[in-house]
Amino acid sequence: MEEPQKNDLSTTSPEDDPVSSSSRQISVSEFSCHCCCDILVNPTTLNCGHSFCRHCLALWWVSSKKTECPECREKWEGFPKVNILLRDAIEKLFPDAIRVRIEDIQQNNDIGQCLAAFQKYGNDHGPLAPNTGRANQQRGGGFFSGVLTALTGVAVVLLVYHWSSRESEHDLLVHKAVAKWTAEEVVLWLEQLGPWASLYRDRFLSERVNGRLLLTLTEEEFSRAPYTIENSSHRRVILTELERVKALGVKPPQNLWEYKAVNPGRSLFLLYALKSSPRLGLLYLYLFDYTDTFLPFIHTICPLHEDSSGEDILTKILDPREPTWRQWREFLIKYSFLPYQLIAEFAWDWLEVHYWTSRFLIVNAMLLSVLELFSFWRIWSRSELKTVPQRMWSHFWKVSTQGLFVAMFWPLIPQFVCNCLFYWALYFNPIINIDLVVKEVRRLETQVL
Repeated sequence: MEEPQKNDLSTTSPEDDPVSSSSRQISVSEFSCHCCCDILVNPTTLNCGHSFCRHCLALWWVSSKKTECPECREKWEGFPKVNILLRDAIEKLFPDAIRVRIEDIQQNNDIGQCLAAFQKYGNDHGPLAPNTGRANQQRGGGFFSGVLTALTGVAVVLLVYHWSSRESEHDLLVHKAVAKWTAEEVVLWLEQLGPWASLYRDRFLSERVNGRLLLTLTEEEFSRAPYTIENSSHRRVILTELERVKALGVKPPQNLWEYKAVNPGRSLFLLYALKSSPRLGLLYLYLFDYTDTFLPFIHTICPLHEDSSGEDILTKILDPREPTWRQWREFLIKYSFLPYQLIAEFAWDWLEVHYWTSRFLIVNAMLLSVLELFSFWRIWSRSELKTVPQRMWSHFWKVSTQGLFVAMFWPLIPQFVCNCLFYWALYFNPIINIDLVVKEVRRLETQVL
């Protein structure tokens, strides 16, 4: 019985064993790189289907600086990755040939430098695989494109509205001497002090208080008939604002559009400075515009009293007191870690005055905070913390140079261009930042996968 078993084993032909026959038929030439014509090492497959050695693709990229296939010249998408399945198969089939080639590659310093440069390029541009990128576009492109379209429509409507009313900027009280105010304009000035001022609207209209008469009124006259302003805080706000009007001769700016009408250059500068570099922008306000802008800003975002949430916004703006240590501590913490939150909190207090504009500013501040977080995460994940001082200095130099350049050529810039830049930064930058955040999230998902 043993002899037939031996004969059965010996008579098994190679054709009957598929593994054995396929191993004999496969040759090294079938797994050769189209660049070096040798066996593939760390084969990298492009979206066109061609495969190359990893170092051959790196050498091609360094020499040509083109993101295209060396054979068919088709552009690749994302950053090419090693074909793990093909690599493992080749290493199992031809282990000796692979070992010899790897030793030769490791001894070549030029190849090592090219591989390092190629990988750094991939880290900087996000290692998106072609299929993954397409899947992400199909999965989220429709929804976010719809959101961007809707927001763009809202931004266009707001832009047209403000653009159509641009001629009225010269009719604002900030450009008209207080002595020439009519009774209606005095009431308009009064109502802008806060919602509580509507209580005294009819009294001022019945007395026909114009600009000349307004300048002569005192606190005692405000407290008795016919004005009868019994609330001491209301009288204090009115008198404080009246003193500012007397000192300036015109109405001081109390909202975004009045500030833009009086300070077109500074408003444009602050808008872009607080967007691109909020810390430097706030430092500028502290150094060069402390009383008029920085003090109202810090009193708004870091109120002195816990129960001051119901305090009128103008009361905070007119507060000339120096910030307390507690206010400075709260401000410095947010300034260091969440600078865009300061801008969002300031815009939040202006919701009643600038309904849609404040919402655009708040959304933009949130998006910029997310983008800044992504930047810090990228630096941390790549172990590039040593480069932070150099990056900060480069950023400071860039912002300072741009600010100096704009200051030098500001008189030559047409007002039409300034208005376009102002409204673009105000209404369209949030839409652009939404797209940037979506791209960063997709890139992070791809890296995790």
